Amino acid sequence: MNGQQLDCALDLMRRLPPQNIEKNLSDLIDLVPDLCEDLLASVDQPLKISKCKKTGKDYLLCDYNRDGDSYRSPWSNEYDPPIEDGSIPSDKTRKFEKEANFAFDMYREQYFEGGISSCYFWDQDNGGFAAILIKKTGDGSKKFRGAWDSIHVVEVQEKGAGRNAHYKLISTVMLWLHNSRPESGTMDLGGSLSRQAEKDAPVTDMSSHIVNIGQMVEKMENSIRSTLDTIYFGRTRDIMNETRSLVDLKGKEKIGQSKQTAGNGTSGEEQEVSTINLAHLVCCTSYIVHHVCSVCTMYIVLVFLPCCLICIDSRARGVF
Repeated sequence: MNGQQLDCALDLMRRLPPQNIEKNLSDLIDLVPDLCEDLLASVDQPLKISKCKKTGKDYLLCDYNRDGDSYRSPWSNEYDPPIEDGSIPSDKTRKFEKEANFAFDMYREQYFEGGISSCYFWDQDNGGFAAILIKKTGDGSKKFRGAWDSIHVVEVQEKGAGRNAHYKLISTVMLWLHNSRPESGTMDLGGSLSRQAEKDAPVTDMSSHIVNIGQMVEKMENSIRSTLDTIYFGRTRDIMNETRSLVDLKGKEKIGQSKQTAGNGTSGEEQEVSTINLAHLVCCTSYIVHHVCSVCTMYIVLVFLPCCLICIDSRARGVF
């Protein structure tokens, strides 16, 4: 029964707005307290921001840098609030973590032109895990709010005496937008998307891991961004175009009448022009027949005149 309840709860959370996920998750836990641990472990929540007291730099909070009620800063490697026995990566992994934070900080600035990024690494036998977090909020205007939260978790398994590595990436992106303007009304648009990817890549040194992970994250984010644009924005735009129109009712009636006229054939003016063209063609042909040689007359009567009649008839029926 708990398995079915958990599936229903997760299915419900996927359909609720991501900007209210904390409140919805708390309400859901109150309804089914037995699913508390499973829901907290399964549901991705929007990233929160904190400031490192030692370096003054912002960093992101998540389960991957949390130990109890304290969170570890990727810049100083210290917990806030301080704890004595907090889990920290080894010296080798810590060096890898600092290089990754520098690399993804540049990546974030190039792609998002702002926002905050944080990378966290922890050890494992024959490899390790990494979490790459990126958050970009709206411009701070009162009439427009929004946020982009991307969480990338990478599992690295070294093989072949460390010359190759297998990477497994799980990415989740949460996006929401809120717009409230008198001229356009109020609009709420949001959703989340999760994708997975795996690949094998050669490894020459520790920096190769950063390159391989960076390529996977970049490719995944571009794919998710394209999917979000097609699914959320594209379909919403199509629906709005179908339900709203810049043309009033009278304008639509005129457009419908014009299409109906075009479907039934040409208008009276076009038929009159076609009649005039036919009469002019007959007069010209009669003149040519009386003033040119018999060979030219035969060509005009057998070839030129039938072609002209076909064109006039096609024009009158609206073929072209």
